[in-house]
Amino acid sequence: MTNSTHGPVLTTTAGAPVSDNQNSVTAGARGPILLQDYQLIEKLAHQNRERIPERVVHAKGWGAFGTLTITSDVVRGYTNAKLFDAIGKKTDLLVRFSTVAGEQGAADAERDVRGFAMKFYTEDGNWDLVGNNTPVFFIRDPYKFPDFIRTQKRHPRSNLRSNTAMWDFWSLSPESLHQVTILMSDRGLPVAPMYMNGYGSHTYSLWNDAGERVWVKFHFKTLQGHRHLTNAEASEVVGRSRESYQEALFGAIEDGCFPKWTMFVQVMTQERAKNTWFNPFDLTKVWPHADFPLIEVGEVELNRNPDNYFAEVEQAAFSPSNIVRGISFSPDKVLQARIFAYGDAHRHRIGTHYEALPVNAPKCPVRHYHKDGAMRFFHNDTGNSDAYYEPNSYAGPVEVRRYQEPPLDLEGAAARYDHRDGNDDYRQPAALFALFDEGQRERLFSNVAAAMQGVPQSIVERQLAHFTKCDPAYGAGVAAALDRVKTAPRTSQAAE
Repeated sequence: MTNSTHGPVLTTTAGAPVSDNQNSVTAGARGPILLQDYQLIEKLAHQNRERIPERVVHAKGWGAFGTLTITSDVVRGYTNAKLFDAIGKKTDLLVRFSTVAGEQGAADAERDVRGFAMKFYTEDGNWDLVGNNTPVFFIRDPYKFPDFIRTQKRHPRSNLRSNTAMWDFWSLSPESLHQVTILMSDRGLPVAPMYMNGYGSHTYSLWNDAGERVWVKFHFKTLQGHRHLTNAEASEVVGRSRESYQEALFGAIEDGCFPKWTMFVQVMTQERAKNTWFNPFDLTKVWPHADFPLIEVGEVELNRNPDNYFAEVEQAAFSPSNIVRGISFSPDKVLQARIFAYGDAHRHRIGTHYEALPVNAPKCPVRHYHKDGAMRFFHNDTGNSDAYYEPNSYAGPVEVRRYQEPPLDLEGAAARYDHRDGNDDYRQPAALFALFDEGQRERLFSNVAAAMQGVPQSIVERQLAHFTKCDPAYGAGVAAALDRVKTAPRTSQAAE
């Protein structure tokens, strides 16, 4: 329906033409508004419901669409996943970047771990790789995730971020040292999403038609180069704009400067996994590249901005439970917990049928027997209205055993183990620290010292002991930086 003078005719949500969108219906020129003004009530009621709960973590995010193009066939020997089956093959994808701690209104240019979540719309269904811009994380046991996240959020009394809570938790959790070192280094504050790497972080697995399984790590190396902000530079950026990442990513794509990453994998056989000095399923550990070299897979390009941010980025739902034939899980305990937790978060935040939303819907046929509940807006095409349960006699969708993956080779009975018992939490952070040049080390020391302001001395000393155990120069450097902050003029402390 169109209006020849001004364009399409405005309608209600039920499709009826709207004659007046400027004035409320009242009882006379100065009378009260009438309850029968259903158009006014609809507008106000809808506005009250325009928001959904923000993500508890990764609330502030930026996203774009693009493609994965396969550039190597090496990985085909390890997996029967169709998205890898031919050089030149393209798969559509969505990537959402984010910060972990900040709320939706937080500034983009804050020192924090960045989420790097990817949804691949494959012909066998959606594969979600929900990682970060770091190859490790602060914890290795999911029991500690809610506790860790609370230290990154606001204090229940002051409603302010708490340096004390943050360093108290880290100093009592030596497994966090590897991630803390990365976070406080130059790479802890990228200039924009296109200037950072992405990692699956967890250990996953690939399997092929022969029933062979290997363990795998996923890497995405930026082709724009690494660019980072110092704390002082970030303060200037935030003073100008709290949306610097959104501006950079959206603007680059609008201008035709499409960000790209090279996709790599590391592969470890099940036999080698039994003989590594570290637990290959430990989220706080990396696999040394000298022992497990990077294998090129393809190239990711982001080339389309969302048409509607809320519909296509805010409602985008990523979950590690979304895998496809040829890709699977591992005994990584944090990954195992995320398989449940992410889908559960989306059901709470968006609704029971969140995967039927256009941005989350697979581009292949979908047939299942889930029923009713909120947001049951889609047609569940089983082919026959009598086939609404399984098994049935009405040619409804059925299981196909050839999609079943081989058994997961696990050792030991189910039990609780002390995840800190026998673990070396210092060797890999020490190796990372050894790679830093003098300038990188000094910035690391200064960043740690700035983040420790206001923290009780007992907690500072406990954390310094971890730095020193990692490398004596690490502990001494942070201690010296802390002394400089203490003796600096008040104006310098404010600038810091």
